[in-house]
Amino acid sequence: MTFEPGTPPENADDHALAVWLAEAAGRRLLEVRTEGLEGKALKDAGDAAAHELLMSLVGQYRPDDAVLSEEGKDDKARLEAERCWIIDPLDGTREFSEPPRDDWAVHVALWSRTGDGEGTLVAGAVAQPALGETFNTGSAPVVPPSSSAVPRIAVSRSRPPAFVQALAEEMGAELVPMGSAGVKMMSVVRDVADAYVHAGGQFEWDSAAPVAVARAAGLFTSRVNGDELVYNQDDVYLPDLIVCRPELSEQILAFIAKHGTE
Repeated sequence: MTFEPGTPPENADDHALAVWLAEAAGRRLLEVRTEGLEGKALKDAGDAAAHELLMSLVGQYRPDDAVLSEEGKDDKARLEAERCWIIDPLDGTREFSEPPRDDWAVHVALWSRTGDGEGTLVAGAVAQPALGETFNTGSAPVVPPSSSAVPRIAVSRSRPPAFVQALAEEMGAELVPMGSAGVKMMSVVRDVADAYVHAGGQFEWDSAAPVAVARAAGLFTSRVNGDELVYNQDDVYLPDLIVCRPELSEQILAFIAKHGTE
């Protein structure tokens, strides 16, 4: 059976198209999960299916735009483009391959050149298909007041870094293990966590869409040294970031400035 993604909303703007793209890929991934595959075969099939679908759809509906995808060849022509979609077709392949886990995501972000010749993220969507939710910049999430008596820091379920454990001890925070990077960032939007601090190596597609959504929701985002997160660079390695409630940013940055991330 051939997957039919349907069509985007009529006259969809970039925000609406990002949502539609992420949700279409999410439906395809849920379908792949029913095809009897397991382990690495399921991971590979999910990566390929979502990437191929997203590349086809962006080519159809935004043919003049460049694309940077985790699963595709990096065409450096994007560096001269006015607009570039930054895509992670399947963020959290391990969690995706372990049904019924829901802590995996699809990332779709749009970078656009600004008047000064630089550029910034202008739209983004993070779909969590197994959760049935898509967080996006078109209808920016409203982050509720924290429901926790202590700060909560989202960490990898398998390898939380030592510096984050030390940060949690200093802040009197608890660690909340979960899957993909996008899910961790959206956990702050969802009031499941209050911060996500990472310094173990990532690429632009790991954070572009979640950071776009987090910014739209009024959360604090930066590199671990406080610098701005910048996208559509020649080197797409973007190894560290902070996404947190604004009131926690100074304490987190001060701890890292003093103790580092080793």
